[in-house]
Amino acid sequence: MLPGRRRGDLQWSWEPRPALLAVPLALIAVVTVVDVLAPPEVHLGPFLVAAPAVTASFAGPRTTAAVGALAVLAQSMVAITRTSLTDLNHTLQITALVLISVIVTFFAYLRERHERELTQLRSIAEAAQQVVLRPLPHRIGPLRIASVYLAAEAEAQIGGDLYAVARTAGATRFIIGDVRGKGLEAIGDAALLLGAFRAAAHRQATLPALVAHLEGTVSSDLDDPSSGGDETEDHGESFITAAVLDVADQESALHMINCGHPPPLRLHGGKVTPLEVRHPAPPLGLTGFDPSGFTGEVFAFEAGDVVVLYTDGVIEARDTKGEFYPLAERVAAWSGMRPQALLSILCEDLLHHAGGHLGDDAAMVAIERMA
Repeated sequence: MLPGRRRGDLQWSWEPRPALLAVPLALIAVVTVVDVLAPPEVHLGPFLVAAPAVTASFAGPRTTAAVGALAVLAQSMVAITRTSLTDLNHTLQITALVLISVIVTFFAYLRERHERELTQLRSIAEAAQQVVLRPLPHRIGPLRIASVYLAAEAEAQIGGDLYAVARTAGATRFIIGDVRGKGLEAIGDAALLLGAFRAAAHRQATLPALVAHLEGTVSSDLDDPSSGGDETEDHGESFITAAVLDVADQESALHMINCGHPPPLRLHGGKVTPLEVRHPAPPLGLTGFDPSGFTGEVFAFEAGDVVVLYTDGVIEARDTKGEFYPLAERVAAWSGMRPQALLSILCEDLLHHAGGHLGDDAAMVAIERMA
């Protein structure tokens, strides 16, 4: 995985920043001094309620309560200095200040608890990501590899996009896919397909046999009444686009079956060529509508070439003008880079193009054949 651009990397802190805490403290000091020096008919005590209210927006309940208590103490000092604590005006101001401090302290407690829950959810998502979407090795056989996953949701670590790699006796197999839909159901479907690929990629002799096994796994899950899906849902609405590749060690080529997935890009000599198959298969889960089977197709993959796999969240990212991200153009512009460097700059450029927020999850895998 490329480090850095993970949604879950944001860390919440309940400790107030010293610079922010200085704002309510300064407010208390200023209001207290001015109120003491003001004419008898001028009362600035009500402004002190702003101190605990502002503190509650960034600090925890303890700090908020402490600032509220300090504001009450300051108001009491003003009352003693100007008249007395039993003065009706100051008594009402102090009472109101105490009530508001208690209320904002309670809301600070609720906010802190909510932030803790979000942090726990992020930790769980991070653990699930390590189990479901394992990091790809940087090097396997004659290949150099890099991968990156960008979740569209701020609280998500993983969605319906997926990729994996498996090593056979004399080749390396890859899968990249995109589950229709979002949420927990999409994550479950991605985990199902990845588990089937990891279990079968080592022992399925041919690429068509492997893809047929994956199709059977996805279709059987859709037909399983205990899978938790809506019984009224049309199975034609549930599918997974995927591209499965077989890269032999001793052959300057790769074999691929594309099941409705965006075509990979081959970078060769500074030029980018989409690896378009002549006979694309339907997405996994829909091949029942086309029982013709699977046929692998061969594409050149020479030493020094880089193949970029990606999901539609990359090419469908729009800028402020509504224009899609020109992935092929960008890949050609940054030819000659190692896979990890290439994906790093593509990732930054993609987020800049989309204004820092993606409308859909996006995944990319770059594969370089070394000499």
